Amino acid sequence: MYIDPPYNTGNEGWIYNDKVNSPEINKWLGQTVGKEAEDLSRHDKWLCMMYPRLVLLKQFLREDGAIFVSIDDNEVASLRLLMDEIFGARNFVTNIAWQKIYTVKNSAKHFSEMHDHIVCYASSKNAWERNLIPRSDEAISNYTNQDNDSRGLWSDNALQARNRNSAGIYPIKCPGGRLIEGPPEGTYWRMSETKFWELDADNRVWWGKDKNNAPRIKKFLKEAKEGVVPSTWWKYQFAGTNSGAKTELREILKDNSADLFNTPKPWQLIRRIIQIATDDDSIILDSFAGSGSTAHAVLKQNLMDGGSRRFILCEMDQTISSEVTAERIRRVCEGYSFEGTLKDTLLEQPLTWNSLRRDGFLEKLLTDIDGIKESGSDQYDDIKIAIKGAKLSVIGEQKVTDKTPGLGSGFQFCRLSAEPLFNEFGDIRDDVTFAELADFVWFAETGVGYSGAADSPMLGTHEGRAIVLLFNGILGDRRPQGGNILTKAILNSLPAHDGPKVIYAAATRLGASALQRANVIFKQTPYAIEV
Repeated sequence: MYIDPPYNTGNEGWIYNDKVNSPEINKWLGQTVGKEAEDLSRHDKWLCMMYPRLVLLKQFLREDGAIFVSIDDNEVASLRLLMDEIFGARNFVTNIAWQKIYTVKNSAKHFSEMHDHIVCYASSKNAWERNLIPRSDEAISNYTNQDNDSRGLWSDNALQARNRNSAGIYPIKCPGGRLIEGPPEGTYWRMSETKFWELDADNRVWWGKDKNNAPRIKKFLKEAKEGVVPSTWWKYQFAGTNSGAKTELREILKDNSADLFNTPKPWQLIRRIIQIATDDDSIILDSFAGSGSTAHAVLKQNLMDGGSRRFILCEMDQTISSEVTAERIRRVCEGYSFEGTLKDTLLEQPLTWNSLRRDGFLEKLLTDIDGIKESGSDQYDDIKIAIKGAKLSVIGEQKVTDKTPGLGSGFQFCRLSAEPLFNEFGDIRDDVTFAELADFVWFAETGVGYSGAADSPMLGTHEGRAIVLLFNGILGDRRPQGGNILTKAILNSLPAHDGPKVIYAAATRLGASALQRANVIFKQTPYAIEV
């Protein structure tokens, strides 16, 4: 789960009106929140707005799942206490700092705020396992092969460490003749002398080109884990910024809808969460959907690794849900009109004095750049190299004059009915209308929303089967002539259909053999309709 609730800064002008028509939800709110549930629309009740939502989300969260919540300094302390109570302090995983902006605001009164928080809790910390994140080009570029070792690329680590080790004090004579009396003051060699010379015999010690440098232990890329352990500091270079996300949202929507969001979250940020916390077939839930960044991130990650992840997004504001959330997802799935240059960062490499001095560094960097240019020549119109702020970047540029490539996939857009179908006991309401029941029956049978007129018992056909609802508006009416009962006369009056028919009715006067001959699957209302 990922949610980005209102930050309660005092500037949003948000109102979350939790007045609902469902008696069971009203009862549940009263039990969960208490008397405060009588008024959940006031700005100063941020905690009361969040509490029932988090309780409900916890019920949906899998035993091996985790929830990530974006927040800033205004409510992070309150959020931690709230989540400690709901999820348990023992299930707190971490607090991630995301660099949401990279320029200092000189107008700031005290400090220029550069980061937001992402608080992570597991449903059960013992059951949740995080993934390693993909190794970046920057990390891979730290591996070289200065001695042409047949085992391939390697990096090196210092032999000394500060951890006390009684077996870690001994002299070392370098192959070039230099004698090292022992580890630097206050440190110890990481391993015993026997172990060290065993590694040297296996060519796992690097002495430098002249064989007289302080020894360093070689670590081979092929022996390293497939990814790297995620840290709690997320730089804007891979996690994006608010300003970048708003610019992209405006490019996608092409109108003023993007201005509804001052600080949308970048899909790059949520994709990193997806990489850490999901399998390739997971379901990701976002109950504060807003600009739809979560769906965008899921689609991007699926395209990247061939996954089949699915998303569920919820948005209370009808205008935002239809004109922003759903519209953005539709456009990124199909591609959206765009004229300009799309840019992808293909490689980022910090240029430090130590890296430039390292043997083989520049040769490998140039080889990597040549490889990127060769492999990307078909996809990009131009591949440029730029150096800014002691960092080299390789950027692929693609000129677009029509529309961007779509991410593929699709989604369903559903609306909650104005009135709940079921009462607090789980039974269908006595005053339910034919149209309301038809909507639910169709969705239960097909998994998609109903777009028909709901003006006859034959609701329509789906995947070769006809779906029929016999209902006169009175649930308990079982008169054969009332219209709620499946009889031979009513069956014969239905439109012809060459295929199976699923018929919902209060009862049937046809036996099992007659139903089978007529290719009818009978489902009794209201019992066959479940909450």
